[in-house]
Amino acid sequence: MKVNPFAAFWSVVRKELRDISRDRRTLAITLLMGPLLYPLLMLGMGSLAENRARTQLDSVLKVPVVGAERAPNLVKFLATQNIVAVPAPKDLDAAVQNQEHDVGLIVSADFGKDWKAGQPALVEIVQDSTRRDADIPARRLHAALEGYSRQVGALRLLARGIAASVIQPVNVADRDVATAEAKRGLILSALLPYLLIMTSFAGGAFLIIDATAGERERQSLEPLLATPAPRAAIVSGKIAAACVLGLFSLLLTLLAFKLSAQMSSGVGRMLDVSLYAIGKMLLILLPMSFIGTALLTYLSAAAKSLKEAQSHVTWLMLLPLLPTFVLMVNPLKTQLWQFAVPFLAQNQLLLKVIRGEAISGQTWAMYLACGFGLAALLWVAAVRRYNNERLAISG
Repeated sequence: MKVNPFAAFWSVVRKELRDISRDRRTLAITLLMGPLLYPLLMLGMGSLAENRARTQLDSVLKVPVVGAERAPNLVKFLATQNIVAVPAPKDLDAAVQNQEHDVGLIVSADFGKDWKAGQPALVEIVQDSTRRDADIPARRLHAALEGYSRQVGALRLLARGIAASVIQPVNVADRDVATAEAKRGLILSALLPYLLIMTSFAGGAFLIIDATAGERERQSLEPLLATPAPRAAIVSGKIAAACVLGLFSLLLTLLAFKLSAQMSSGVGRMLDVSLYAIGKMLLILLPMSFIGTALLTYLSAAAKSLKEAQSHVTWLMLLPLLPTFVLMVNPLKTQLWQFAVPFLAQNQLLLKVIRGEAISGQTWAMYLACGFGLAALLWVAAVRRYNNERLAISG
């Protein structure tokens, strides 16, 4: 009995989507976890960082000072910068290390003598450089001390009839060529690409695991493969159904980012959430959905149980993290070959969209050809593996 492969393909797609729709809890987790959790996580983190920075920059900074009586003018100047000197504990180093104070200051015992002699007077900033929550207070104190040093130095020169500009033979200015979009994108450039890549890569994982290893465990896979329908059409239908579900979840996630960014009053307002940007992100992540689903189908073919197939998801979730770690440790200049490397290509392209940079036609061609080419190879490998009777039917 001859069966139309296309009819069998669409029948399997409808069957798998219908089966997953009956499991409402799994369907809700698949479709709603990304759209609800990721925007909340990203924008929540941005808002917290923004509020912390604003609070630490605007509030009065109380700094324990050892030897404050040796530098009364310095203490008064710091007060004009909203930095108030307070009595220091006996062990200032231990107090900062134990997070009792964010930063401290020690005025050297020879401060007055050096000051009168016109020599550089020593003050020490006590901080713990590994504490990120103390970065802003330490920078505020450091900037205030540098400002005081420049001001006093200029006054000393003027008192001697020398222009203060003499000690500044080179006037250094910064010209930042970063676009406004790139500066806005810097806020979320570390985590956002990973979340989107992970969503596309594993969006159809629940469905494909259940449709392969799950059906084998329930002993419903063998009767399906024994039908006259071509095995390639059956396996392809399962992969396609999982991709449809994963892409729908990804689309909901992107739209949720758009909606939450528009409703946000802080960092979210700075994101480019236009439909054009959303469309480019969707196109970038499209091959990744096929790659992840086809790879998991291939791996699930050899799994003897649902739990064994689910164990693959654990290490697969680490793959999208690789380019993030590489770029953090060893930042790379953008080159064409990078857009042929899975995960790195998606990361680089998403960063371009986030930064508002143009993507050339050559880059698109390289990426789409390599991305869909790898997806096709994995798809064919998964189909061929299910043509192996021992793998497809044995329990």
